[in-house]
Amino acid sequence: MFLGLVPAAAFGADTASVGKINVSNLRAPGGYDRFIVTYRDGTRERTSASAATQAVSAALSRTSATSASLRAGQGMAAIQATYARKLATGADLVRTSRKLSRTDADALIRQIAADPAVRHVEADIIMRPGDDIRATAVSPFVPNDANYQRYQWHLRPADGTSEKIGSDTTSFANLGGSNVANAWNLADGEGVVVAVLDTGITQHPDLDTSLADAGYDFITDAFYSGRSTDGRVPGGWDPGDWTTEDKYLAANGGCIDPSQGDQQEDSSWHGTHVSGTVAELTNNGTGMAGTAYRARILPVRVLGHCGGLSSDIADAIVWAAGGHVDGVPDNSHPAQVINMSLGGRGTCAAGDVTADAIAMAVSRGTTVVVSAGNSNADAANYSPAGCPGAIAVAANGIAGKRTFYSNYGSTVALSSPGGGVYANDGSSGTQIYAGFVWQAINDGAHEPGAPGYGGLAGTSQAAPHVSGTVALMLSAMKGAGLAAPTPAQVRSLLTSSAKPFASTPDKPIGSGIVDAYAAINKALGNGGGDPGEPGDATVLANGVPMTGQRGAAGTTVAYRIDVPEGARNLALRTYGGSGDVSIYVKAGAMASSSSYDFTSAKPSINSETVIVARPAAGTWYVTVDAGGKAFANVTVQASFTRP
Repeated sequence: MFLGLVPAAAFGADTASVGKINVSNLRAPGGYDRFIVTYRDGTRERTSASAATQAVSAALSRTSATSASLRAGQGMAAIQATYARKLATGADLVRTSRKLSRTDADALIRQIAADPAVRHVEADIIMRPGDDIRATAVSPFVPNDANYQRYQWHLRPADGTSEKIGSDTTSFANLGGSNVANAWNLADGEGVVVAVLDTGITQHPDLDTSLADAGYDFITDAFYSGRSTDGRVPGGWDPGDWTTEDKYLAANGGCIDPSQGDQQEDSSWHGTHVSGTVAELTNNGTGMAGTAYRARILPVRVLGHCGGLSSDIADAIVWAAGGHVDGVPDNSHPAQVINMSLGGRGTCAAGDVTADAIAMAVSRGTTVVVSAGNSNADAANYSPAGCPGAIAVAANGIAGKRTFYSNYGSTVALSSPGGGVYANDGSSGTQIYAGFVWQAINDGAHEPGAPGYGGLAGTSQAAPHVSGTVALMLSAMKGAGLAAPTPAQVRSLLTSSAKPFASTPDKPIGSGIVDAYAAINKALGNGGGDPGEPGDATVLANGVPMTGQRGAAGTTVAYRIDVPEGARNLALRTYGGSGDVSIYVKAGAMASSSSYDFTSAKPSINSETVIVARPAAGTWYVTVDAGGKAFANVTVQASFTRP
């Protein structure tokens, strides 16, 4: 029996729910039986599980009144709502007694949101590890100390040096590396904890797994965890995530639908490979190298068979950053950096559970780095890539180009080596060794087997290069006695020190390619911030607003854009946020208050504009000057009409 039914007319489902819902992640044919509801502070539902469940039951009753598929009959009992748990974000997870279709789930979400007590509601969806491309066209190799030099182009400078990778017969100019090799002269990541929210980690002689037992397995549902019962367990170990059994087929309630091109797969050991990119042991006479090789990995298992639920991932984000999660011992090793090489379709706006969790982590000073996604689509339509506060990372290959699979768009902060798979970072052809990121992995088909090494390509591989770079920055600043930067400052350091793309990408993928050496130098103040250095200018993409820009009083922030021959109406603008900025614009060289071609300096506002009707071809620079007042959340944008 439903309790406390409220007539459907009591709530205006079509108007009251505006801005309170996220149905973008509902995909046909669907099947949804978990809903995340955030109630407003001060409401009875916020503090009472029974009241929260009763409110959802009432909404379910109203939905059932207009949906024949939800009503009792033809051997089916009336659908019920039951309470699952309180999330670390303060939201409530409520389950329905059977799965709802996409249409019915959408209708229920809107009915729940029509309740004035509700702040936000969404379905609890499945996120998955990046759909990475395995190096299938290459043969295994025997690890030895030479494997760094032989395989790991992605850790070396993007200086155009010609490299022959693995068993490739052709050399390729390295224009896409992360310059970690030079960064090792400045930092090694010591004293920094990086939480890897993924499939967990496996034993490997080239990985420091000393925090694996201190990690946690946040997967609650036995179907996804592979355990015999529901519930979370201590330890961040990876027991495997294979989907080769029939129960994982969509026809049996699983995730693999062969009619849609899905394939059943052996275990990915995704978390082990990602952890290797972040912090694989280096100079130890074994195998390969990692970005921040003395950082400590805190493995947090959130992905299992078929992926992981967003409710579990949200709890894991909060816990990894040092926040409290009911029913789980507090994290004794809070992370300064969180890496999430995972995602799912659907937008992520403030108020969504994943965005709330990231905001809580950021408020604790934890930098959250995420993969942009492998769908060759706008990252704004994926989560957590589109979440406010996250540093979304696109992928480039050895040629320095956007990889054919990488997501893109204004939510992407920068690019990083992910592996282009094919020669010249093309979209087809024969796989090459230089097309992959090479790290530790496991050789087991289902359960963990022998440790090994392997190549993967994806934005899942790009993100941990950035997470490792952040760990290097933090360790270098700590060693120099400097205060730890905020996550917003970390983002600015990364984007402003990124290496410019060798050629303009076909889609916007951020400010450039991560340059670990330049980022550390800038963090340490070694030459960074000199307005005469073009390398310090953040790259702007044509027509793409760069939001959330900030600077302290008395500082300047520089940007640049490449303008092609024949372009018209170059517009350089700042707007929004707080402060009182001025802008200085110059062609071919860094602009400053004493050296500029154009300027805009309106008093007491941030709305500054310079328009050049017939700009000369080449690089144009715009410097934002804070003046005597700090500025924050300012948008900087450059645009021109293409010839």
